[in-house]
Amino acid sequence: MIRTPAGPPQPPGRGPRRSRVVLVSVAAVVLIGLNLRAGIASAGPLFHALQDLLDYGALAASLLPTVPVLCFAVAGAATAWLVRRVGLEPAIALALLLLTGGLAVRAVDSTLMLMVGTVIGMSGLAVCNVAMPSYIRQHHTGRAATMTAVYTVSMTIGATTASAAAVPIAAGLGSPTLGLAAWALPAAVALAVFLPLAVRSRLADDGAARQGVPYVSPWPLLKTRKGLLFTALFAAQAFLAYGVLGWYPHILVSRGLDEATAGLMLGLMQLVGIPAMMVLLAMAGRPWLLRTAFLITCSASLSGYVVLLFAPVEWAVGTSILMGLGFCVFPLLMLLISRSGSTSAETTALSTLAQSLGYLGAALGPFGLGLMNGLLGDWTMALVVVLVVSAVQMVLSYRVTAS
Repeated sequence: MIRTPAGPPQPPGRGPRRSRVVLVSVAAVVLIGLNLRAGIASAGPLFHALQDLLDYGALAASLLPTVPVLCFAVAGAATAWLVRRVGLEPAIALALLLLTGGLAVRAVDSTLMLMVGTVIGMSGLAVCNVAMPSYIRQHHTGRAATMTAVYTVSMTIGATTASAAAVPIAAGLGSPTLGLAAWALPAAVALAVFLPLAVRSRLADDGAARQGVPYVSPWPLLKTRKGLLFTALFAAQAFLAYGVLGWYPHILVSRGLDEATAGLMLGLMQLVGIPAMMVLLAMAGRPWLLRTAFLITCSASLSGYVVLLFAPVEWAVGTSILMGLGFCVFPLLMLLISRSGSTSAETTALSTLAQSLGYLGAALGPFGLGLMNGLLGDWTMALVVVLVVSAVQMVLSYRVTAS
């Protein structure tokens, strides 16, 4: 049999080789999704144990959940440039390498190495955050909604598993830092699966094709209504998501729950989002139900924060369910981003803008909320701020669905 040279992909249905590539690509999307929140979600339930072990102060405690969001902003802003320089798949492979190495570094019992490992790992995660909508658009064009659902559900499963298992794994390994570093193993698996796709893409690209791809700068989009709305909504949902992911177990522990139960509540919050996400994404696939889908999840988010602020800790299950439904703003917004633009370069530009500036604004969430609690001695005022941001998120969701 005469082999055709590596280059343009074969048409669908021509031989088993393309089918294998598609299957590996789908598996890679799932594995990457599983790892994109695990390194963050596993840290929240261990904050008390980490602070006891490493003996860092309130400033470091507030910085720890903030560093990932800042990395998302800074490294995310460079993603379009990186993709332009090395290609989409090699950029994602490099990001997975950084994620794996950064998580592994956190095994060292040192506040400095904890921060350094977090910066390295979360910078890799940031590149994946921005690049994956373009990857899905480019390689799964006819099933973008389905693959976006698969991708976001995988993220939720990874975050849920990490939240629930963080304390038991750390206890089994005898150290919270080793418990954090353990999540480098699944990241290494994702890298191993994706690496052949990156190599295949690199071999098939002689450089000319990549140079011919027009670069679309994200920054002019700031002058457009669409760019502003997407960025503002991304900032609001990320403020809420990372403020809660970082501090929810701490809030529950401060109100009397033990650390393991608080970790389970964080896991429950993310678990309930899986079926809700599937339903809401199915609704979003019908244009006349898109706004309804956004308003349902935003209403649940607002209700959850009201309950968290005013109800006793015994209501934690209900609070977790409502806030878990509220986290579905993210997959809906990612679906809109993946559908935006006429080319993958335009999609990358909007994704870069929304995520880099959005995460920069969202960094005020985990840092500001933690600092308010440290200064005031309770979470009341911090939760009032969360309520206001949640209300703003609902207004922005209503507006973005008309853009």
